Amino acid sequence: MNRRFYVASEQEIREGRVADVYFERALRALPPEQADQEVTAEIRTRRLRDGGEWGILAGVEEAMGLLEGLDVQVSALPEGSVFYGREPVMTIQGPYRAFGLHETALLGLLCQASGIATRAARCRVAAGDRLLLSFGVRRMHPALSPMIDRACYIGGCDSISSMLAAELIGISPSGTMPHALVLLLGDTLEAAWAYHAGVEQGIPRVVLIDTFQDEKFEVLRVAEAMRTTLAGVRFDTPGSRRGDLREIMAETRWELCIRGYDWVKLYASGGINAESIRELNDVCDGYGVGTALSNAPTVDFALDIVEIGGQPMSKRGKRSGAKLVVRCPKCGARAIVYRPHGPGICPTCEVPRESLHRPFIHRGDIIAELPSAAAIRQHTLSELADLPSD
Repeated sequence: MNRRFYVASEQEIREGRVADVYFERALRALPPEQADQEVTAEIRTRRLRDGGEWGILAGVEEAMGLLEGLDVQVSALPEGSVFYGREPVMTIQGPYRAFGLHETALLGLLCQASGIATRAARCRVAAGDRLLLSFGVRRMHPALSPMIDRACYIGGCDSISSMLAAELIGISPSGTMPHALVLLLGDTLEAAWAYHAGVEQGIPRVVLIDTFQDEKFEVLRVAEAMRTTLAGVRFDTPGSRRGDLREIMAETRWELCIRGYDWVKLYASGGINAESIRELNDVCDGYGVGTALSNAPTVDFALDIVEIGGQPMSKRGKRSGAKLVVRCPKCGARAIVYRPHGPGICPTCEVPRESLHRPFIHRGDIIAELPSAAAIRQHTLSELADLPSD
C-alpha cells in the first residue's frame, strides 16, 4: 500500500481497520451465541490525568458517526457537558458483535477530544472574559487539526487558527502576523503597514512586536505611527529573552496609557497555560494558547461491559449494572444511580432528580439532534458557570 500520509480514512475507521487486534481475534474466538448476546457497556474514567476534578466531554458527534447504522442503542451526556470521575459518560446496548470491534476507535474519538476540551475549559476559567485563542495545531499531525481546534472551541476558546477547522465548524479563524513577515521585511513597523494593506477590513490590526527590538519601545513606535489603526500588539517573547513577562507588559501598558494610547490591547502567546494566564490577567487582554491545548493529556476513558443478557456483570474493580448520572435541579448535587431504579429523589431538597443522559441512537438510527459547535460551546460555558468556585 502506497501512502503519503499515515492516517486512516473514514472508511477504514468505520470498517474497524484501526482496532486493536485482540478485539478482532476475540470475535473470531467467540461462538455465535455468545457474540450475539445483548450486553450493556459503559464508558467512564476513574480520574482526570491533569489532577482536576472535572472534565468536558467532547468527540460525541464523531462517536455517533462511528456507531450510526450498527444494531445498538446509545445514550450519553450531551457534548460539552461537565463530567466527573467514575461517572458513565456514554452507555451502549446491543449485541457484542455489533460494536465490539469499534472499542479502539470509539475510545480514541472521546479520549483525545475530551482531554483537549478540558484543557481549553481550564484556560477559559482562568482567563475569565479575556480573549482566548487556540494556536496549537502546529504541534500535532495536520490530519488532526480540525478535531483539535473543534475541541478547543467547544471547550471555551473564542476562536481558532486553523482555516479548515474554522470552515468545518462555521466560524472565522483568528490570528495575527507571523515572525516570518517581520523577518522578511526587516522591520516591525514596515511589516505592520504591509499587514494592514494586505489583510481585509474587519480584521483587527494586531502587530507582533518582539522580533528585533525591546518590546516597550517597539510598541510605542508602532502606536505612534499607526495610532487608531492599531488594535493591539502581541508579545511572543522567547524564553531566553523574556525575563519577567508580566513586568514587561505592565511597563508597556503604563507607557501606552500616559501617552493616550489606552485603547491598544496587549496579548500574550508562547508557552501560555492556565497557570500563566492567572499570573498575567491584570496586565493582559487576551491569550494565544498553543501546546498546552493541543498536547493536553487525554482522558483515560475505558469501555466496560456491565450487563450481559440484562443481568449485572462486570470485571473486578468495576461496578456492575447499567447506571445513570443524575442531578438535583435545585441544589445541583450529582449522583450515580442504578438505571432501573430511575433518577430518584434528592435526599437534601426532596425534589425529583433529572437524568443527565440523553438518547442518541436507537437501533442504529441517530435520534438526537447533533448541535452546532457554537451551540455546544454555549452549553460548555453554561456548565462552567455553574461549577462551584474555588
